[in-house]
Amino acid sequence: MNNDTSWGRRTFVALNYFILAAVAAACLLPIVNVLALSLSTSAAVGSGQVKLWPVDFNLNSYAFVLGKPEFGRAFMISVLRVAVGVPLNMLLTVLIAYPLSKERRDFRFRGLYAWYFVVTMLFSGGLIPWYMTIKMTGIIDTFWALILPGAVPVMNVILLLNFFKSLPDEIEEAGLMDGAGRWQALWRIAVPLSAPAIATLTLFCIVNHWNSWFEGLILMNRPENYPLQSYLQTVIVNRDLSLMSAVDITKWSMISDRTSRAAQVIVALLPVLLVYPFLQRYFADGIVMGSVKG
Repeated sequence: MNNDTSWGRRTFVALNYFILAAVAAACLLPIVNVLALSLSTSAAVGSGQVKLWPVDFNLNSYAFVLGKPEFGRAFMISVLRVAVGVPLNMLLTVLIAYPLSKERRDFRFRGLYAWYFVVTMLFSGGLIPWYMTIKMTGIIDTFWALILPGAVPVMNVILLLNFFKSLPDEIEEAGLMDGAGRWQALWRIAVPLSAPAIATLTLFCIVNHWNSWFEGLILMNRPENYPLQSYLQTVIVNRDLSLMSAVDITKWSMISDRTSRAAQVIVALLPVLLVYPFLQRYFADGIVMGSVKG
């Protein structure tokens, strides 16, 4: 019986490893292929020779993308957007989720506020009311147009709210009995215990801010105010040659559409890949947040 169980267990583990390896390969191989495309010549890419290894290695695509002052300016706008937007997102998420996680006796209008946030998530006013509302605030074509409209990520609030609920009440009650106030209970008890959830939500916010391109195209009137993704989308995907100099157009003729797009994907992906290892150890716990107690 034990041998059968042991054999079944080993088969189950082996099958799990096989499936996970297949999923990992399905995720990694496209990235390797894109990296190989970005490092190959246009002729090799056009003839279909490039698979998982560069052919006629060169950095023309990266030189084109990275060698422009406009790229550096757009890159810094995206970095500043992440540096300002992510802390603001997380601060508001914590300040909203914590009181909503309390019982009705601690927060009388908890249900009313919770439904208010849920309704805003489920029902959108549409693109035009969204744009008109932002325009009336006077922040169109400013950096804050990229930050303030999405300052409160409601889905993240709900996820963190459920994680706060899953924390043992006895810990916070012990702190309150020892003289701690609500602010101290939040920042010295609830927030440290919620590090996996907060780290995971921080990664979500970083990816969201870094990859967003639509807001830049809609809310910015001048190309010099575009964040990186909006700039790349305009110059490389849409090929808006009005934003390119004669030298840039000459360089553009030396690279193909596929290699330049591949370089764009790698450049946009790199910062997130650099941040992920620092948050990875929290990710396994944080990804199941809210599943213990809803």
